[in-house]
Amino acid sequence: MRGKRSKAYKKLMGAYHQTFGFREPYQVLLDSEMIKEATKCTMELPPALERTLRGKVKPLITQCSIRHLYALSAAENPSKERFIDIAKSFERRKCNHHELEEPLPEKECFESVAIKNGQNKHRYVIASQDREIRGLFREIPGVPSIIINRSVMILEPMNEASKFKRDGMEREKFLKGIVDVRAADKALRKRKREDEEDGENAESDGVEGGAVKEKKKKKKRGPKGPNPLSVKKSTKKPDGSSKPPKKAAEGDPDGQVKKRRKRKHWKGRDGVGQEAPVEGASSIENAPAMD
Repeated sequence: MRGKRSKAYKKLMGAYHQTFGFREPYQVLLDSEMIKEATKCTMELPPALERTLRGKVKPLITQCSIRHLYALSAAENPSKERFIDIAKSFERRKCNHHELEEPLPEKECFESVAIKNGQNKHRYVIASQDREIRGLFREIPGVPSIIINRSVMILEPMNEASKFKRDGMEREKFLKGIVDVRAADKALRKRKREDEEDGENAESDGVEGGAVKEKKKKKKRGPKGPNPLSVKKSTKKPDGSSKPPKKAAEGDPDGQVKKRRKRKHWKGRDGVGQEAPVEGASSIENAPAMD
C-alpha cells in the first residue's frame, strides 16, 4: 500500500474514532460478493482489512450471506467450496433469518442487522461489492465502506451524512467551549467581588481580640532592582594612611609603650628661646657665695 493512501486511511479512521466512537478491533460485516472477489484476486481478507483500516479487525458474516454461498451453482462457480470455507472461518453474525425457507436478500439482511433508528448502532464497517448495499449505507452517518477495485482494497471517503454530523458536533464543542470560558470568567469576577466585600466588612468590625486589624500593604509594582547575584561585588582599596602599630619597649613587661616627656620652651627677656628652668635650680644659682 502506498504511503500517501495509508496516511489518508489513518486520518479517516481517526475521524471515525473521534466523531462516532469507533474502537479496535473493528467489526467488519462482509457479504458474499466480497468473499468471491477476494478469492478471485487471491487476497487474504483479514490481513488486507487490517492494512486498510490501520488496526485490528473482527470479520463477521451473516447467516443469510452463507446461505447465498451454499445456493451457488457448482458448474458456474468452481471455487464454491473455497468460498464456503473462507466464510466459515469468520465469526457468524446472527440475523435470525435462518428459520425462513429462503434467505433474505443481503441488502435487507444488512439493513435489519446494522441499522437501528437510522444509526449505525454497533459501529460496523461494511465491506461489500454490492452497489445497492453501499448505496443504502451512504445515507447513514458513521458507516465506513470498503470495496475491492482492480485487486486493490479501498476505503471509501466519508459520506455526506457523516460529514454533516461531524461538522455539527465540532460546532457544538466550539460553542460549548466559549460558554464554559464565559462562565468561568463570570465566576472569577464574582469571587473577587465577594473577597473585596469580605475585606470591607472585616475593616468595619474594628478591633478584634484587643488588636486593631491592619490593612494588608499592597506590593508596589515597578521596575525591579538588579539581581544581586549578577552584580559585581565592590572591592575595598587598601588604606595607605594606616600606620603599623608601635612596637612595645623592650623593658616593659606589660608590652605598653611609654610616653616620652616633652620639654616646654619659654621666651626670656631678650626674646631668645631658652629652656625652662628646672625646679630648685633658680634657688641654687641665686644663693650667696660662701667665703
